[in-house]
Amino acid sequence: MKRIKSQVSYLQYITDTRSGQKIIISDSEMQRFIAVAGTYNDHLMYFQPDELNLSKGTKVRITGGDFEGQEGIFLKVKGARDRRVVIEIQGVIAVALATIHPDLIEVIK
Repeated sequence: MKRIKSQVSYLQYITDTRSGQKIIISDSEMQRFIAVAGTYNDHLMYFQPDELNLSKGTKVRITGGDFEGQEGIFLKVKGARDRRVVIEIQGVIAVALATIHPDLIEVIK
């Protein structure tokens, strides 16, 4: 990886600002994020990790619609009228989906 990074100028490591350690994103986290961000939905809202307190939300799965199968945290986000499902890459970024009808959300225990 270091050899490839030295040859590609735009390739960068992301580090945790608290610990200084390189952040490793799991394939499943990255696939979820790409699936959501790749929809080009105008109603997506992006947040830095410290802008949301995801520990206050409920873990949920979307059961229908464009985001069927995605899992995230259901909570109220600043700048939105309704509660939204948030998909997070821990320590890097979070994205709040467009408003999802409550009938399409199931709680994960």
